[in-house]
Amino acid sequence: MLGWVILLLLPRHRYVFWLPRYAIPFGLCLLYAALWFGYGFTGDGGFDSLSSVRALFERDEVLLAGWVHYLAFDLFIGSWIAQEADVLRISRLLQAPLLVATFLFGPVGLGIFLALRSGYRWRHSEVTPS
Repeated sequence: MLGWVILLLLPRHRYVFWLPRYAIPFGLCLLYAALWFGYGFTGDGGFDSLSSVRALFERDEVLLAGWVHYLAFDLFIGSWIAQEADVLRISRLLQAPLLVATFLFGPVGLGIFLALRSGYRWRHSEVTPS
């Protein structure tokens, strides 16, 4: 949660921004690796079908690894969105719901931002359509 609080509330100073951008996701990556390599290969299941994935995640340790996987990727993508939005000079008030959507619904927040960024770039481009 610290990374998301930083993205939402604190100035994007480089000495603070590296926490949600690199440090926290890296720590989550290490935790994920420890969980996955400690427990992910010890039970039934796999990735070849939905029933295999269900069997794989029946163990709490593997389920936790899956959750940490989402936490790491969503925070990294959220920090990328924040950085890109700052470059495009998108208001922090508009960034906030995008970041919350990314935290809660990962790909939905990313998809909304990609659409917004595409429209913003097209609208602000110096090239006029022929």
